[in-house]
Amino acid sequence: MEQTIKSDKNIEEANILYTVAMRGLVAFPKMVMHFDVSRSKSMMAVEKALKADGKLFLVTQHEAYVENPKASDLYKVGVVAEIKQVLKLPDNVMKVLVEGSYKANLVRLIDDGEVLKAEVKRTPTYSRAKYDEVEAEALMRSVKDVFERYASFFPRMPKELLTSIMTQDSPLKLFETVTFNCNLNYRDKQTLLEETSVINKLSVLFACLTSEVEILELENLINEQTKNSIDKGQREFYLREQLRVIQEQLGEDEGEEAFSYINDIMDLKLDEKNKEKLLKEADKLTKLPPSSQEAFVIKNYLDTVLDLPWGKYTKAKLSIDKAEAVLEKDHYGLKKVKERILEFLAVHILNPEIKGQIICLAGPPGIGKTSIAKSIAKAMGRKYARVSLGGVRDEADIRGHRKTYVGAMPGRIITALSQAGSANPLILFDEIDKLCSDIKGDPSSAMLEVLDSEQNNAFRDHFIEVPFDLSKAVFITTANNVSAIPAPLLDRMEVIELPSYTAEEKFHIAKEHLVPKQLKEHGLKASQLKISDDAINDIVQYYTKEAGVRTLERNIASLCRKVAKKVAAGEVKKVTIKAKDLTDYLGIHKYLNDLSSKKDQVGVVNGLAWTSVGGVLMPIEVLVMNGTGKIEVTGSLGEVMKESSRIAVSYVRSIADKYGINPDFYKEKDVHIHAPEGAVPKDGPSAGVTMTTALVSALSGLKARSDIAMTGEVTLHGKVLPIGGLREKTMAAYKAGIKNVIIPVANKPDLEEVDQVVKDAINFTYADDLTDVLDTALIK
Repeated sequence: MEQTIKSDKNIEEANILYTVAMRGLVAFPKMVMHFDVSRSKSMMAVEKALKADGKLFLVTQHEAYVENPKASDLYKVGVVAEIKQVLKLPDNVMKVLVEGSYKANLVRLIDDGEVLKAEVKRTPTYSRAKYDEVEAEALMRSVKDVFERYASFFPRMPKELLTSIMTQDSPLKLFETVTFNCNLNYRDKQTLLEETSVINKLSVLFACLTSEVEILELENLINEQTKNSIDKGQREFYLREQLRVIQEQLGEDEGEEAFSYINDIMDLKLDEKNKEKLLKEADKLTKLPPSSQEAFVIKNYLDTVLDLPWGKYTKAKLSIDKAEAVLEKDHYGLKKVKERILEFLAVHILNPEIKGQIICLAGPPGIGKTSIAKSIAKAMGRKYARVSLGGVRDEADIRGHRKTYVGAMPGRIITALSQAGSANPLILFDEIDKLCSDIKGDPSSAMLEVLDSEQNNAFRDHFIEVPFDLSKAVFITTANNVSAIPAPLLDRMEVIELPSYTAEEKFHIAKEHLVPKQLKEHGLKASQLKISDDAINDIVQYYTKEAGVRTLERNIASLCRKVAKKVAAGEVKKVTIKAKDLTDYLGIHKYLNDLSSKKDQVGVVNGLAWTSVGGVLMPIEVLVMNGTGKIEVTGSLGEVMKESSRIAVSYVRSIADKYGINPDFYKEKDVHIHAPEGAVPKDGPSAGVTMTTALVSALSGLKARSDIAMTGEVTLHGKVLPIGGLREKTMAAYKAGIKNVIIPVANKPDLEEVDQVVKDAINFTYADDLTDVLDTALIK
């Protein structure tokens, strides 16, 4: 086995030649070639060979990346070549021109540290053994055919070379001419060099050429496909760029703006079909005078489309704890609503791609529906946009107008997206129950597509005409009256009911949110104005009557203005407002306490009613007089309450004996049933229990307890049925100082929603039958 050794003076100099290790190149005898040398050992070998006899041994490395080759890194067969020319180039590179002389085997490699030498042994280039001339002729034809295919890939190949090869009749000459003029892999060339048999040389050359031609054909096919697949829009871009430069050179600057639009369109994250549509519009602009009306329409259209947030998404790390903190900070109470919103956010954390969750916040005015939507956007880390739908009566307000109309503009959805600057904002549709229909169309029908997760991934506004993906946006709607929302639209939303605030909640909202807010807005410090707890409670009770807190906030603002005036005038430095001072600031009480029975009396029973602004105490009065059996019902009562009064009379007739009532009272007595505050319309079945109790009390002469209030629907057989609005009704009883409340037994689970302060102050009696009510409420 050969190995690298240090120089030895005893070695015969005749067999030792300076050596250059070739990287990726193979030399052949009779072949003239040039190569670059940059390694110091190789350059030294060339210089010393020049000074000696001009002979170099060229041997190829197995791997081109090896910097300091050893004997094991080199092939065993190389070529002794004669140096014809050496040219030194800049950057320490040497260009060497050589001609191969004969083939030689590497016996030993000698490395003295600065130059490579090799002991070589000359070997015949071709074997002298006879070969089959017919086989040689067949191989020659095959080689010529494949070379002709090979040459077709190189249009600049000299025709003389091709002609000489095609007319060559010597196998050896053919082999050398083809091999010297083909760009084959260096490993294949090394195989060809090492082979001695003429037949074998031609066979290997044919195989190598065939493989190379297949690779070239495949490469050509790939290049052709790549060329054909160059985006049409990209080619147009280059052509337009050339046109722009030409117009600049000619001093025609009208198209500058159009080319700016084209560049912006190319940068949009849009599919090719829609890009092509926009590019056509920009093309029109290049052919129109800048001052024309049509050019103005196209510019307006392109500006609107380019302003849209195509593919721009806000990314935020959602956190339930952070979201809960935001909701608690911004809003007091609303426990169930907050729980549902946190569930909504939790689903978005686990599955950010979820679609179809559209929430409708329903409730009376002033309870914070809009501000809850803002808080959700803040908690989700999304951009916020609000679309007010109150009074929208034209379908084009939602979908936009065709751009061909004078003054056309996009619809409210697209406008909201532009304002938000994000393709996945939180969009609030405010007052969705206030949409109107007229001869111009039904806007609620246009909203069906927007709020349907299966359709809104390609929402098409009439103005922009290009589909926009709304499926990543979060939609929240608000409504005061759910029944006013069309059924197909309501079906797409999950309704979350926001109840009216109780007096207790209004007190906390005023103290923790409204007072600090108004102090800041009026330039007052907390030390300059203090409003006592009693004063806040009195404002809630005597100066407001609402479901929300807007009037409450206006009254607090009024106090702040009056104090600000005094502070600014230098009259006072700080003011503390107590309950007794309110009449000086806000005037006399605007609302009085609920009317109620203050003492035990016959025919008067405290009932509980629900109104849109909360619960109220509603006493029912019954008066019995001698007559002919007439029943009078007054107090602006609705049809359902009148029916309750007739049920009460029929039920009392059925239990007359038990309570010592004259069985013929319906013939001999006139009964008058009245619900005070006659100007306030009242309706609903929940006064049935109260009416029956008052009627029994009036006819039997038994007094009704004034410390009891009641609610419940009654059947003809005296069964007590459940009612709604228990939370508000019990709060009204608490405010009026009632200690005992009778409720239907079926409403017992609803006590979970009742404020704890109410449950602590009131004793609840559960009635399954009217007998339970009468036994509790009447004093025997």
